[in-house]
Amino acid sequence: MPALPKEPAPEQLRLLFLGDVVGEPGRKAVAAFLPRIKAERAVDFIVVNGENAAGGRGITPKIAIGLLRAGAAVITTGDHIWDQKEIVEYLPTEPRLLRPVNYPPGTPGQGSVVLETEKGRVGVINAQGRTFMNPPLDNPFHSIDAELDRMGAAGKPDAVFVDFHAETTSETIAMGRYLDGRASAVIGTHTHVQTADEQVFPGGTAFLCDAGMCGPVDSVLGRRVEPIIERMLTSTPRVMPVARGPVGLHGVLVDIDPASGRAAGIERVAETVDLGGVE
Repeated sequence: MPALPKEPAPEQLRLLFLGDVVGEPGRKAVAAFLPRIKAERAVDFIVVNGENAAGGRGITPKIAIGLLRAGAAVITTGDHIWDQKEIVEYLPTEPRLLRPVNYPPGTPGQGSVVLETEKGRVGVINAQGRTFMNPPLDNPFHSIDAELDRMGAAGKPDAVFVDFHAETTSETIAMGRYLDGRASAVIGTHTHVQTADEQVFPGGTAFLCDAGMCGPVDSVLGRRVEPIIERMLTSTPRVMPVARGPVGLHGVLVDIDPASGRAAGIERVAETVDLGGVE
């Protein structure tokens, strides 16, 4: 798919999504990157997956506030949302920090949010897949259906973005196809490896199986290489710190027509930032 123009058409909303932010290197790189890409590519709305932002496991209130101040309009998460205990009380107080929508009723926090922008109302839904995922949650297809109905009853958003946090490409592709024509974009997260299948489905939904991560390049999914290999060689536990060195920033840009809710185009983002040795 051809690269998007430097600036979207005046009536279009340009959304930037960045995949799983890993540890301090990922946070620092994202904070440095967002103001620049927003200016250079005329970005209107930013969503960041922050579920690995705290030392590679979970997110804290302080880190969430930092990502929002850096330019994220919404922070999505996934299966590591509960890894930092202080997030449980914080989630209900910050509607822009999401946990997967398909948790049972009564779970702290919320799985979607609708925000006003100069180019229309943007709805963001965060859901988690079930195949090879722990804990197994409610059916995400049914949960997203219900959330779209709820959003529509309150006044349909002009654009709907879905972060589908899932392990398998088959489940993510099925979700994208299922929501074609009902969501402006469905982008997968969780594997930390960016796929190369970006496209706009016939109904107008932009899709990518996995956005990739914002984490150290010389790593295994953002962790130091040696302890991961040792664990696989010995089948015994190892401490697995976040790696060091240059950070790969991965995500997507999506141009959306607010009048129809359809995506006009999608472009992968892949850039390396050298933080000068920051861990």
